Amino acid sequence: MRPLSVIAHRGASEDAPEHTLAAYRKAIEDGAHALECDVRLTADGHLVCVHDRRVNRVSNGRGAVSTLELSELATLDFGSWKDADEQPETEDPERASVLTLDRLLRLVREYADAGRPVELAIETKHPTRWAGQVEERLVELLAEHRLPTPVRVMSFSARSLHRVRAAAPHLPTVYLMQFLLPRYRDGRLPVGVGIAGPSVRIVRNHPEYVIHAQRAGHQVHVWTVDDPIDVELCARLGVDALITNRPQQVLSQLSDLGRL
Repeated sequence: MRPLSVIAHRGASEDAPEHTLAAYRKAIEDGAHALECDVRLTADGHLVCVHDRRVNRVSNGRGAVSTLELSELATLDFGSWKDADEQPETEDPERASVLTLDRLLRLVREYADAGRPVELAIETKHPTRWAGQVEERLVELLAEHRLPTPVRVMSFSARSLHRVRAAAPHLPTVYLMQFLLPRYRDGRLPVGVGIAGPSVRIVRNHPEYVIHAQRAGHQVHVWTVDDPIDVELCARLGVDALITNRPQQVLSQLSDLGRL
């Protein structure tokens, strides 16, 4: 079997606040093969790495990302919710500041230039009031940075992936699936998409889907795989990549299973 790629979900988000620079540094240092992030567009046109539509869960602020400017997001604390029990003596901005996609791309470049290349999987979040502007800005930013390492774009929205393919046909795309719709059970994906992104629940309930998708010529990247039992299942089924909050532990387990 081919080596199995480990993708750090929002960074090493079990150990550090999700989508912070600290979480991504930890993931790279832990040996992750790729980093996953979600992107949303601010009111003034910046792509930031935030999963939820609103900032309430992961910061000390309130409101929708799309209604806030980057300067407003920069005043919020995106780390204390995770570090509340630890009560750190000094505030580390890499664990507390909102992360722009621009800064994450520069981090990936810094490590690549230092001889530690890492791939990037970027998820566009929908629905959003900015619709196609998200993909437009994403493609522009990737063109500006010209990373030396592979980048792919993921989404639950087939329309979003279509926009990406139209603007940047060279970018691989991943169709994320929370449920396995009948029309995709034989391994087919939306036109132009080459990677299937099923949830781990789909893989548990429909293990045959992995072989169907691969026989159709697609890779299979499964999310979000944290439980050792699920890691073993995915390894046994021969999936191509795991997206996990626990890259260090998953890498250790896959090494023991001979899948790295």
